[in-house]
Amino acid sequence: MAMQHRRHLVLLLTIFYFLGFLSFPADAAVKKYQFDVQVKNVSRLCNSKPIVTVNGMFPGPTIYIREGDRVLINVTNHAQYNMSIHWHGLKQYRNGWADGPAYITQCPIKTGNSYTYDFNVTGQRGTLWWHAHILWLRATVYGAIVIMPKERTSFPFPQPYQETNIILDTFAMEVESGKTYLLRIVNAALNDELFFAIAGHNMTVVEIDAVYTKPFTTQAILIAPGQTTNVLVKADQSPSRYFMAARPFMDAPIPVDNKTVTAILQYKGIPNTVLPTLPSLPAPSDTNFALNYSSKLRSLNTPQYPANVPLRVDRHLFYTIGLGQNPCPSCQNGTQLTASLNNITFVMPKIGLLQAHYFNISGVFRTDFPDRPPVPFNYTGAPLTANLGTSLGTRLSKVAFNSSIELVLQDTNLLTVESHPFHLHGYNFFVVGSGIGNFDPKKDAAKFNLVDPPERNTVGVPTGGWTAIRFRADNPELADDSFGREFPLLLIALPHEVVP
Repeated sequence: MAMQHRRHLVLLLTIFYFLGFLSFPADAAVKKYQFDVQVKNVSRLCNSKPIVTVNGMFPGPTIYIREGDRVLINVTNHAQYNMSIHWHGLKQYRNGWADGPAYITQCPIKTGNSYTYDFNVTGQRGTLWWHAHILWLRATVYGAIVIMPKERTSFPFPQPYQETNIILDTFAMEVESGKTYLLRIVNAALNDELFFAIAGHNMTVVEIDAVYTKPFTTQAILIAPGQTTNVLVKADQSPSRYFMAARPFMDAPIPVDNKTVTAILQYKGIPNTVLPTLPSLPAPSDTNFALNYSSKLRSLNTPQYPANVPLRVDRHLFYTIGLGQNPCPSCQNGTQLTASLNNITFVMPKIGLLQAHYFNISGVFRTDFPDRPPVPFNYTGAPLTANLGTSLGTRLSKVAFNSSIELVLQDTNLLTVESHPFHLHGYNFFVVGSGIGNFDPKKDAAKFNLVDPPERNTVGVPTGGWTAIRFRADNPELADDSFGREFPLLLIALPHEVVP
């Protein structure tokens, strides 16, 4: 039965736990990596299939760096597909050329060619990840980024004990009684929010998206696609074998592959013949747990790690997220399912948008993306099945450099309500509010947390609800505000003099 539960979600969630600073030499200021993209047969659970990998590994290699390092990663593409790599969550301050999304900040790396990503790690420490940013190659081309704090800078939580990598598969993680372990959790799923728990053990959340949080204890966590979460786990239970398990959270009326994927937490000295205990995960549609868990996430907000929430807003944006059906003569039934923001479906350009902007190449994009939907309606009311067509275009929104932005993301019931992962390239943002139903600018804004809201780079917009974020546009680059869907883009004011 355990094998049956693990079968389909395997490898969607990767966990890392580590020992202090022992693996990171103090004299390494420049870190160099070679990524060879290649197709290789990979075996999991007695099955083998050819997939695109980096260095023949699945997941790919973990990048170990320290805050302040310069990183050089040369990517050579041996696969038959075009390739680009995005360093998810790294701010790339004034360095958009190294961010990685194909046709946004760069043209893809063609078969037989190489490209070197050159960036500095400034003002960040914690767990991030990297992944392919073209087509759906992110399904197998991904890995973790572990950023250690600067030398002689400790964690703002108890020092953990040991280091290793875990894949939710049939992996067994050995622990010693009484020791505390730091698990670095990355949700590399394409589109599934996941519940995660360890049988018999509590977890203390201490970091999300490489930003320290106020610690709190929980029996399970919720993690959206693209997010990372660090938790402390103390081996304080009766020595035995315990399953670590994850399965999808889905509270929309959409079919989901509701399988459970597992790894094993095994106390030292316990034989493999002992049958592990399964954790009690929240129900697959447990919206109350999801909302309650999210409400506990708060920035640390100390003098050393402040929460610099913009209190004054220069520009308010309101984006509706929806699905639509556009005519498509070559498609089945003559229609094509599309995603949209403010009823606009993004059209991928033929050259990189950053290149077009820098070299003043006309006709590639327009900067007239609307600040709000063209026609207000009851966004989360009865399902809307009429007038589902969307307009197509490469339309961007240009904002003033160093201005403060408030963006409300509103789910809609166009075809169906659904949760949506949202990632902002080049920035962290503060999640100042979230709720179910239609956003009310008076009542809901009055409840915003402007003191210690969670700071992150990826957020899940709740099913049939909304999320409000704030950030300062202080990184002059082209920023992709989508995550794996045909959503439009956000163009940050980019003076030519800051581009290399």
